[in-house]
Amino acid sequence: MTTLVVCIDRDSPAAAACPVVGRDAVESLITQTGVVDPEDSRVNCLLEGLAVADELEAEGSSPVLAVVGGGSDSVGSDREIAGQIDSLVAEHDPDSAVVVVDSADDERLVPIIESRVQVDAVDRVVVRQARDIESTYYLLKQFLADEELRKTVLVPVGIIMLAFPLLLVVTSPTIAVGAIAAAIGVFLIYKGLGIDAYLSRLPSQTREALYSGQVSLVTYVVAAGLSLVGIFAGVLGVSAVGDISPFLLANRFAFASVPWLTGAALAASLGRLLDELIQQEGVRSAYVNLPFGAVAVGLVVRGFSAYFLERGGVFEPFQVPETNLGIVQVQGFILEAGTRLGLFILAGILISIVGVRVATYVSHTDIEDELVE
Repeated sequence: MTTLVVCIDRDSPAAAACPVVGRDAVESLITQTGVVDPEDSRVNCLLEGLAVADELEAEGSSPVLAVVGGGSDSVGSDREIAGQIDSLVAEHDPDSAVVVVDSADDERLVPIIESRVQVDAVDRVVVRQARDIESTYYLLKQFLADEELRKTVLVPVGIIMLAFPLLLVVTSPTIAVGAIAAAIGVFLIYKGLGIDAYLSRLPSQTREALYSGQVSLVTYVVAAGLSLVGIFAGVLGVSAVGDISPFLLANRFAFASVPWLTGAALAASLGRLLDELIQQEGVRSAYVNLPFGAVAVGLVVRGFSAYFLERGGVFEPFQVPETNLGIVQVQGFILEAGTRLGLFILAGILISIVGVRVATYVSHTDIEDELVE
């Protein structure tokens, strides 16, 4: 069994003499290369080729040791090496090959040899003193070849390195470090929550909604407007109170904004529900239950925020006015904070139960219609 042990040297200084075949010729090439540059890793590659050939001979194989190389790091050099491999295969007709390389660039030529003869093994030689450096270089080269990783890592790092000295010029080091940390945090959240993927899909989804005439597109715009109104109402509510604790400020913001935000959620969910009804493919129970859930959550949040504000002295106790309905007359009374909270919670639970029942009824109706058909 003849095995071709081939050492690849892509930019060999002795390319004119390649291919170098035979043990004596290779040993002479090792001496010449080592005398010119004792630190050259090519020497280790050629010595490894000798060791592999001796090992195969000890196992009973008939190794043919050869060195192939080109004159430069180019496509033309690769074609020269391919021609040298063709001549070796034609002359010695090997059954298989063992490839010995000393760098990632040389290893790229392995497919050329595989296309001409069966390759049983690839022996990559790394100088022991430079193993960590060589491996780090190889990994860094792979990293730089990945466009997605470059955009994700190198671009933010470059922006930070440019922004930090500019911030130091216009402000204090503390503010500069805080701004950079905040920017990194926003970027991590942006990538971690997949906001970039959502934004990349948003134009196509919007275009599809426009072309298909979906009602939800309009209701989403209404929901966005109501959300902005809710935020504005919350800011006005916070600015109307005096100097109070941050907890009460947050509850004041929630109390003023929740009705508008609930309306936004209700508009968006109703639009999606209408789209499901228009498509006439059956309505999923989740879309039916969503409007009820939005109202229920809004009532509960409104109730809790009102409770904390009343207990904190921001609001006066709620007073039910006197009501006269002819034969029925209700005297005015003060509704305690705990009782008012309980009514809001009870209303939220009842609405959510109604939503579940309606969704269940719709789901069963769709199943029965499918069975009838």
